[in-house]
Amino acid sequence: MAKKGPDPQHKIDLDPVHWARATVDVLGKALTRLWGRDVMLYVGGVSFWIMLAVFPLLVIAVGLYGVLSTPEQVTEQAATLARMLPADARGMFQDELQRLAHAPHVAVSTQSLIALVIGGYASHRGYKALLAGLSFIHDEENQRGFVSFNVMALLVLIASLVLMGLVSVLFLGLRVAATAWKLKPLAGLSWLYSEWTWTSVCMLLAMSLIYRFAMSREPVAWRASIAGGVASAVLALIASWLCAIYVEQVAHLGATYGSVGTVVVFLIWLSWNVNALFFGGALATEMEIALHTRKIKPVLRRRKKVPAAG
Repeated sequence: MAKKGPDPQHKIDLDPVHWARATVDVLGKALTRLWGRDVMLYVGGVSFWIMLAVFPLLVIAVGLYGVLSTPEQVTEQAATLARMLPADARGMFQDELQRLAHAPHVAVSTQSLIALVIGGYASHRGYKALLAGLSFIHDEENQRGFVSFNVMALLVLIASLVLMGLVSVLFLGLRVAATAWKLKPLAGLSWLYSEWTWTSVCMLLAMSLIYRFAMSREPVAWRASIAGGVASAVLALIASWLCAIYVEQVAHLGATYGSVGTVVVFLIWLSWNVNALFFGGALATEMEIALHTRKIKPVLRRRKKVPAAG
């Protein structure tokens, strides 16, 4: 009896033209899904709540960080983290962090209690707006209830803070270990000690998990979630770079907005990055649809070949 060969329907198509067309098709549908809806409303909501949460969270961070370090170390770390912002917004953060770093510990501790309430509330609202926007982009029909939606936003907030803390510890620990133990093989890898690299890794992991578990009641496919996470991380870096060029070389916003120009710059940078996060969700959605369609096509073809009974 002759052995049956592999089912041609299950062969992997290695044609580069096919994959190029499929990629362009998915990207085009993702852009249509992002721009064809009122996503800008969610972008504005997320940007507003993040803006409201940033400075209270800075007070909390400096209060915790100051217990284990000196004001000079706080200032140095602030300068490192602020490199991802345009120059105008970077100065605002550095000035605020330097002020907090040199403030009396009693004052910072008292402010941290108030900031904990304000920052926690604003952060939770920001994550609620983010999840609502992703659910809207995903066309989620079976929406979560009021309680489960708030609990999910709180869990995502806590998980994000834990992830950022772990990545920060690994980043600083690697730098300390390389300096203390003189790890020469790693000395030439400048990208390994770059805040851009570790920020990208943190964003990739965070957004992949959010797309996977929080965007929909049913978990999104891993391949689609990771593809969305990669896209959001890459686009966020590109958005930061383009925003810096735009506000520093193209549009001189200080001449138009005066003393609030720095805040406007930060909001522009923030909105571009939030758009990158929502595009990652749109891409994950379209990729999941494409993967599902690819699975059911062979089944439909086989059903057509089955002759009708009697």
